[in-house]
Amino acid sequence: MFGRKKIAMLVAEFLGTGILTMVFLAVSKSSMGYPLFVSFAVGLVLIGLTLSLGVVSGAHLNPAITLGLWTVRKVKTLPALAYVAVQLLGALAAYALYKYLIGQPLQSSTMHFDSKILVAETLGTFIFSLGWAAAAYNRYEAGKAASVVGVSIVLGALAASIANGGILNPAVALGAHAFVWGTFVLGPILGAVIGFNLYGLLFAPAAALADAAPAKKKK
Repeated sequence: MFGRKKIAMLVAEFLGTGILTMVFLAVSKSSMGYPLFVSFAVGLVLIGLTLSLGVVSGAHLNPAITLGLWTVRKVKTLPALAYVAVQLLGALAAYALYKYLIGQPLQSSTMHFDSKILVAETLGTFIFSLGWAAAAYNRYEAGKAASVVGVSIVLGALAASIANGGILNPAVALGAHAFVWGTFVLGPILGAVIGFNLYGLLFAPAAALADAAPAKKKK
């Protein structure tokens, strides 16, 4: 049975990812996808959502971030799978609402695998995940964590936009009809896994690593 707290966590990830996807779609349409406007809008949304939902679910709002945290044992397997599922559902719900509001469906992406976009998405999410990892490992208070996460996504998205990337989120890519496995899915996952593990290996405080280590069995 799911308790109130677990339900709240899943609903927070569903709603948060949906809001993030809706803003991405709206700003991409109104600014014709200009990277600076889109990245700043997403950064502001992440700051707000981290402040409002972070205490409930951690405000992952991104399957790549959830999987990155899972690889460094910051989230367990079943919660990680549940988070990814509701994040994808939130993005789909946002697309359905967006389609209703504009009165027409988005055109399906005609993009195929492109090594440059893969590298760009990996690089951008790597930058983003370093900021996320800093907030997680150092246990920043809410305002500082939100600021670091927001600034990191802006920097990462701008870096990735060089090669027509910049989504950095498989769920948002799904909602934006850009769910290309070899680029907008694989790239963010690789970037997050590398970013979190590199931060844990080189930069994380020793106390934080000790907390993440499995307990030793008593003899």
